[in-house]
Amino acid sequence: MMKTFIVPTRDEVSPANQAIFDNVKQKLGKVPNSYAFMASSENGLATYLAFSNAKSSLNIKEKEVINLIVSEINGCHYCVCAHTMIGKLNGFTDEQILEIRRGSLSFDAKLDALAQLTKEVTNNKGKAGQEVIDNFFAAGYTNESLVDALLIISERTFSNYLNAVVNVPIDFPVAPEI
Repeated sequence: MMKTFIVPTRDEVSPANQAIFDNVKQKLGKVPNSYAFMASSENGLATYLAFSNAKSSLNIKEKEVINLIVSEINGCHYCVCAHTMIGKLNGFTDEQILEIRRGSLSFDAKLDALAQLTKEVTNNKGKAGQEVIDNFFAAGYTNESLVDALLIISERTFSNYLNAVVNVPIDFPVAPEI
């Protein structure tokens, strides 16, 4: 029988995590269940948020392309739902989000090069073919972009894995299956 994990409430986490909950709730209007479970660790939520909110050479749309593709490949419906909502808030249409999740973007060549890199790295446990890498750089990305993309892939992979192990209840609008 699989263990049932309970998402802790504000009162069930440490005072330091309670302060983070208050800050997150002020910014987002709620504390997402995934974040709340990370607060089961004294340092987990703070470490994750520092990593997730770190400066990047990639813009929000580029980050969401990575987040959606990695989450789709890793089968994390929680993150797909969350990042579908975030993608919409940042200007992607429903149709574009579905294209992104499929890993092939017809509407933006530069974002497609990022999508191809993300898809290949995620599917191949960190490896990417030379053609995909060459196309990434030909699209205008740099070494800095490559490092930042890999950081975002790793951050999203952690979140996907946590949600898979814990089966965090989805608290975002449910994204359509593809």
